Amino acid sequence: MYDSAGLQVLSREECLELLDTAAVGRLVYTDKALPVVHPVVFVLDGECVVLRVPHGSATLASRDTIVAFQIDDIAPDLSRGWSVMAVGHVTEVEEASRLARLQQLPLASRGYGRGDHYLVVDLEVLTGRRIP
Repeated sequence: MYDSAGLQVLSREECLELLDTAAVGRLVYTDKALPVVHPVVFVLDGECVVLRVPHGSATLASRDTIVAFQIDDIAPDLSRGWSVMAVGHVTEVEEASRLARLQQLPLASRGYGRGDHYLVVDLEVLTGRRIP
């Protein structure tokens, strides 16, 4: 299936496969009524995106809210590429057993020894497009 711009519409399964190929994405949220786009390291865990953010990071302003999450790989000449965007609730993981499991995931830290927070984005809406 193709959209009105002639881009191939990706299935949820294809979007999940592409999410599993990247390590850095963009978290989009509002802070003081203004839009913010923040690069974040992430890993796909089932149908959730897990983010590991440094203590005091601005992304913590997005806890328990609806956010967007986006990744892409597009050639500079637009000859090939794809983009995946998700929308869902983000929550900070504080439950000890779940946190211990997430800490075992292959997720790099950008922190500087002050401790990290683990955020989970439930992928409630997941869409993707590919340049044919």
